[in-house]
Amino acid sequence: MEIGNLTNLLLLQLRHNKLSGFIPASIGGLRNLQGLDLSSNKLGGPISESFCDLERLYEMYLGLNKLHGSIPSCLGNITSLGYLYLDSNKLSSTIPSTLWNLQDILKIDLSSNHLHNSHAIDVGNLRSLLKLNLSRNLLTRDILSTFGGLITLVSLDLSNNILHGHIPESFDGLISLEFLDLCNNNLSGVIPKSLEKLLYLKYFNVSFNRLEGEIPSEGCFSNFSSTSFIKNYALCGPPRLLVPPCKNDIHKNSQMIILHAFRYGLPTIGIVVVLIVLTIMYRRCRRRSTSLPIKDDLLSLITPRRISHAELSRATNGFEESNMLGSGSFGYVYKGRLSDGMEVAIKVFNLQTEGAFRSFDIECDAMRNIVHRNIVKVITCCSSVDFKALVLDYMSNGNLEKWLHSENCFLDIIQRVDIMINVAVGIEHLHNGHPTPIFIVT
Repeated sequence: MEIGNLTNLLLLQLRHNKLSGFIPASIGGLRNLQGLDLSSNKLGGPISESFCDLERLYEMYLGLNKLHGSIPSCLGNITSLGYLYLDSNKLSSTIPSTLWNLQDILKIDLSSNHLHNSHAIDVGNLRSLLKLNLSRNLLTRDILSTFGGLITLVSLDLSNNILHGHIPESFDGLISLEFLDLCNNNLSGVIPKSLEKLLYLKYFNVSFNRLEGEIPSEGCFSNFSSTSFIKNYALCGPPRLLVPPCKNDIHKNSQMIILHAFRYGLPTIGIVVVLIVLTIMYRRCRRRSTSLPIKDDLLSLITPRRISHAELSRATNGFEESNMLGSGSFGYVYKGRLSDGMEVAIKVFNLQTEGAFRSFDIECDAMRNIVHRNIVKVITCCSSVDFKALVLDYMSNGNLEKWLHSENCFLDIIQRVDIMINVAVGIEHLHNGHPTPIFIVT
């Protein structure tokens, strides 16, 4: 029985079989056929022009076969056609321009063939189109601005072709678009910022093109990852997209930095300079009075307090490690509490270290006669054959290294300048404010 004799047949569905050979030309006799599905078989040969006689056909699924040759231009005369799937075959002709006259068609899939075009594809008449897939073909030329008039289009895939030119600004008119794939072409120029208006766009891919300029960052573009933009000519944007920062952003940032520097930096620097000058003048005025020992300090120099090794051991709980404040070239510094309740810092010299004896003698001779508000005072010392230590005032705020380099401590610019001035005044006193100049060697 010839299939063309089934003149009242409405639906012919033979998909997912192992049918081979040619599609018989007699299929054109099914004048009432509305649905034809021969997809996912092994059918070969050309698409017969007898298909054009199926004047009531609404759905044509011939994808995933081995069809070759051309697409009959007369398919554009089947005005009832709503679905045309010829994907994944070996078709190698130009795409007939008559297909772009099917005003009521909803979905077209011609992907994964060897199709090409002699003119730019003009789909401006397909006002009802929901899906257009022309990917993995040999399409060239520009993408026309008429694409922007497809306000019902949900999915557009033009990837893996040889398209060139720019992405049309008119794409911002694709207000229903959810899927846009333009990757693996030769597109150049910029990504139109107007595409940020596409509220429903969920998938966007322009990788492997020659695009340049700033990647839009607002609207739907805030959700796209770096995989949407890889391997282009010179795109730039935020770091999360793995592209270089834009030069205009760098320029803007530089301008803002300079502006803020002039607006906030100069007044701050001026204040700091004034404070430094005033502080230096103040220090100079007080130098004489601050460098002279006060009465109590003179008394302590004349009658230094006697202290034993045993008392220092008790003060530090046997020089317990938890009381260690730090270490230096010649020994360790411990925090201790004397019998009268005074908190002190005890510098214990490691006599096994070469130069420790000499260092102890030098510090005792040099520091015992110095009293200055910017220099830690030596209260007394403890010396025997096998133990030598200096007892100094305890500084409860810790050392300078902690304040400069610890994440838990913070010094503002005024405090830092004040510290520098105090250190400088103390060193200046050691050099010039003492009968025998004392120099610090590090």
